[in-house]
Amino acid sequence: MPDAKLPAALTAPKTRALTLCGVLVGALLGVAAFAPLPYTRTMPGSTSDVLGAYEGRPVLTVTGAPTRQTDGQLRMVTISATSPGERISLWTALRSWVDQDEAVLPSEAVYPQKDPAKAEQETRHEMTQSQDSATVAALKYLNLSPEKVKVQVDLGDIGGPSAGQLLALGIIDKLAGDGKGGDLSGGKVIAGTGTIDEQGNVGAVGGVPLKTQAAARDGATVFLLPQAECSDAKVNTPAGLRLVPVRTLSDAVAALDALKAGGSVPSC
Repeated sequence: MPDAKLPAALTAPKTRALTLCGVLVGALLGVAAFAPLPYTRTMPGSTSDVLGAYEGRPVLTVTGAPTRQTDGQLRMVTISATSPGERISLWTALRSWVDQDEAVLPSEAVYPQKDPAKAEQETRHEMTQSQDSATVAALKYLNLSPEKVKVQVDLGDIGGPSAGQLLALGIIDKLAGDGKGGDLSGGKVIAGTGTIDEQGNVGAVGGVPLKTQAAARDGATVFLLPQAECSDAKVNTPAGLRLVPVRTLSDAVAALDALKAGGSVPSC
């Protein structure tokens, strides 16, 4: 008998039972590691200069008022995420959890619409609303009539509302700059995020720690963000990236003016 050569402790019924349980638990964990989970993996996404072009086409096209040549960049920032309806494994989730350049979120938090087609439609709708609100907020700031001045925004297939603040700043820069003949950016690479409403209020967006990574990667030295997200933004902030919190569009313009002048600027 094979058991005759093994120590009695290893052939006892209790030991056999524990061994069998261990094998079963290991098998279950192995299956669970690769079973799809209702979570979405997110990463730093692309950035785009709203004063420039996206996929060969101008991001901002203004008609009904003279525009100006600009220097520097105002970069809106995105996050990249696994597709709506796609599930990730436990192993992938754990690996992303320990990677500071990634985050794992419940899928319903990223895509409230469970149907992939509806989720994509919703993000496009949010972007359209964001563009409209940014235009109204910028024209109000400049005391210009939306009846006369029209703004067309082209960001391809980028969706969601988080480009609002940077789009509004881009419109202001295109039309008036800093009001003193200079650029809002001061010739620097400025990045940022935040929703905006027609009154110019800047709102939270989520995913800020990933967006700061994307901003620094693409050369930004200043990052404008909703004040409510300061604590989130300080997580793994890239070296050399200055966090500037704002509540309104006016705050953002004032902060950029102060940066150029070497004045006091809010920080997280």
